[in-house]
Amino acid sequence: MQRAGFVAVVRLHETYHRTPTGLNRGDETRLATGAVARLRALGYHVDCDKDLDTEARPASYPTLGSSVAHVAERIREATTTDEAADALTELTAPGDGILAALHEVLTAAADFHDHLGQPADPYVARRLRYLSEEYLHLIGTDLAHTRNALADRHAPHPGRSTCTGEVPAAERERSAVCACPPPSRTLPAPPPPLAAAMRR
Repeated sequence: MQRAGFVAVVRLHETYHRTPTGLNRGDETRLATGAVARLRALGYHVDCDKDLDTEARPASYPTLGSSVAHVAERIREATTTDEAADALTELTAPGDGILAALHEVLTAAADFHDHLGQPADPYVARRLRYLSEEYLHLIGTDLAHTRNALADRHAPHPGRSTCTGEVPAAERERSAVCACPPPSRTLPAPPPPLAAAMRR
């Protein structure tokens, strides 16, 4: 709905979408009709008023978010520290990594607000720069350290392995469950003790 131009309203027990303020009736109808078309193109069943009904089915493409989520899938499937480090590199690469690109997005949004004209706009610009320079910098530093530590280990993950079992020539179909023995289960490590300065 947001990609169709709507604004999400998130409340304690409900979430819904509304049109942006200041639109005339024609613009609202155009926006709603576009949303119906987009939802149907993605396979959703949509009941709507006749004046919003449309046969249009706009083309849909993979979103940037789904591309970033693929990094998580790579980490979930990683069987070695090298594979996990390679996936995290997509986030931490200094020139063209995801976090570097996100820094550029926040900076561009801050620059956009600098001279937008409303009293709150300079505050929004400062807040966006703060998020980028403080929080995003902290996340980037920690992730880069994690990625580098994994890259130096060159070790298999003890709880994951790639199935090397071969399907016998006489077997007509592969079993839905791998026949490999399950990996040994280890108990989680206890949390580190609190630093003396943290105790009261």
